[in-house]
Amino acid sequence: MNKNLLTNGAALVLVLGGVLLAQPLLLSIGMFALAGAITNTLAIHMLFERVPLLYGSGVIPARFVEFRQGIYQLVMTEFFSSENIDRFLAEKKQQHSRAFDFEPVIRQTDLSPAFNALVSAVEQSSFGSMLSMFGGSAMLKPLQQPFTEKLQSALIEISQSEQFNQLLLTQLDSPEQLAELRQQIEQIVEQRLAELTPELVKQIIQRMIREHLGWLVVWGGVFGGVLGLLAGLISR
Repeated sequence: MNKNLLTNGAALVLVLGGVLLAQPLLLSIGMFALAGAITNTLAIHMLFERVPLLYGSGVIPARFVEFRQGIYQLVMTEFFSSENIDRFLAEKKQQHSRAFDFEPVIRQTDLSPAFNALVSAVEQSSFGSMLSMFGGSAMLKPLQQPFTEKLQSALIEISQSEQFNQLLLTQLDSPEQLAELRQQIEQIVEQRLAELTPELVKQIIQRMIREHLGWLVVWGGVFGGVLGLLAGLISR
């Protein structure tokens, strides 16, 4: 179900109904609801796409460098610190295992800094002033959980790849090479992140939060309709 289309369509029906039935109150509700829904629809579109003559649009692709750097810092400082790698090597030697499982560590790691970095990038951009008109960063708060869950799943998938595990296994018998191992991991992470383009970053974030952003349009239409009702009642 396309929440954007459904909400805007419902608001438009109210507007047409108010006009055709000559009902000022219904027209007021429809106009306010349509204004709220269309405004939020445009705001969501401007997060991902550049719109001619609208300064600040396309903020997420424009800030993809900061997003990529933030992911790198998160991965290397939280997951693959020297202490974590050393601990895993010691555990695997004791278990005589030939496979690494970073999933428990990843699932227990607080990924909120990644989401906060995304919110901060949006706020610090020229899009921040428009965002403040709709409640500021608070309106993005409901997206934190789906965002972190998607990011968590992606990191788990990377840590379970054959290339990643083979790299660790080749170093299992030489713990003294921990510094070199971490450097090789850095190179893999940097290489993978270097493949990210503004379009890929946009697609990644769209997959994470696009569905949930649709509710902003729904609530924009609902709150707009309520304000239209109040305006219509006051004007009587």
